[in-house]
Amino acid sequence: MGVTGRVTIQSGLPDNMGDQAAALYWEAFGGKLGRVLGPDARARAFFERVIRADHCIAALDESGNLLGIAGFKTPAGSFAGGSWADLRAIYGPLGGRWRGVILWALTREVDNDRFLVDGICVARAHRGEGIGSKLLVALYREAAERGYRTVRLDVIADNWRARALYERHGFMATRTEKLGLVRHFFGFSSSTTMVRPLEARGD
Repeated sequence: MGVTGRVTIQSGLPDNMGDQAAALYWEAFGGKLGRVLGPDARARAFFERVIRADHCIAALDESGNLLGIAGFKTPAGSFAGGSWADLRAIYGPLGGRWRGVILWALTREVDNDRFLVDGICVARAHRGEGIGSKLLVALYREAAERGYRTVRLDVIADNWRARALYERHGFMATRTEKLGLVRHFFGFSSSTTMVRPLEARGD
């Protein structure tokens, strides 16, 4: 069933939506992070704890339901990052430590020259309705307001639907990186970096 009314795109996550955002994020990324951050209940608790409401764009329907999120990173932090302390709080001292080591191998890179997207997700029931495109356009505005000239995101190899969307928006693949041994902990073996200049298509 599609969205029949107006979709509102706003900067930041509305109050008291942390649980919805965590569930939506895990619905989108649990397939590739499940072996590390699962089981589901703990993963959702972790993301509800670490999500930064000021580091995302939200898509809402007319009733205020959350339809999609586009997270981003800044020098002040990231939408769904968290710390060693957060991992320990949810998974315990030992569980938090090994998870932190593995996640560090995945997220250690820092890019200060390009606006970094920290995950785009749309509720499964509303995919294919243009919400992802609306979130991307809002990200371009956010990036421009922060003084960036290029947007960067990473997409896993088998997420062909997302990659097709990004290519339609003018993103170009710049490199593909294999995970090496840590691929056994994730639901994918490589990811591709894609970038888009903000001047593209008259932005």
